[in-house]
Amino acid sequence: MLSHLTIGIISIFILYMLLPSLLTRLAGYGVMRRGTSPKEVAFTFDDGPHPEYTPRLLDLLAQHKVKATFFVLGSQAERYPELIKRMDREGHQIGIHNYIHTSNWLMLPGTIRRGHLKRTADIVESIIGTRPDYYRPPWGLINMFDFFRLKQYRIVLWSLMAHDWSRKKCQTSLRSTLLNRIRDGSIIVLHDSGDTLGADGNAPHYMLQALEEVLNQLKTRNLKCVRVDEMA
Repeated sequence: MLSHLTIGIISIFILYMLLPSLLTRLAGYGVMRRGTSPKEVAFTFDDGPHPEYTPRLLDLLAQHKVKATFFVLGSQAERYPELIKRMDREGHQIGIHNYIHTSNWLMLPGTIRRGHLKRTADIVESIIGTRPDYYRPPWGLINMFDFFRLKQYRIVLWSLMAHDWSRKKCQTSLRSTLLNRIRDGSIIVLHDSGDTLGADGNAPHYMLQALEEVLNQLKTRNLKCVRVDEMA
């Protein structure tokens, strides 16, 4: 039979980690996963800014007159404030993706609030003068206490995860995956950095190649690319 300690640990795992993530992923409780307006989609980019790939991405978005949402890491924003300024100057939305790429399952609520959300919001606000209020937790993993942040932050997940952290995926099937699965209201998550654990370091190079083709094709479908806050 299971000991009381084992039962307690399992209960904590279910209540603190598993149940909140199931509620958000399966039922969409408390989070934004897609838009409702026809002919609108939102491209979002996680894990940046990156000194090599983010400027190339911004060039591409400007070329196609696309506005996007960047969920930035506070540590990267701190290192590359000029890229944060450029995102803002060119009309993109800036949201929070924790200070470093650490799962909310592995941290206490106070650590997340002070060490990641407030710290990153303070950094972004000091750079552009506007405090971010949209948040995407790393890997989309929610814990129970994240629901208490809903008055302060709009939590955004996605409707299309294209697995673009894999170089092979980007080279072989990313383009077709995006074109086949993008629908009205889609919130697409891509990555402008390959530095996260489990990612291929140069995957964003191939993501950008696929994205350029996708943006060209979306024009023929009369889909407008908007920021998440515009979609909301």
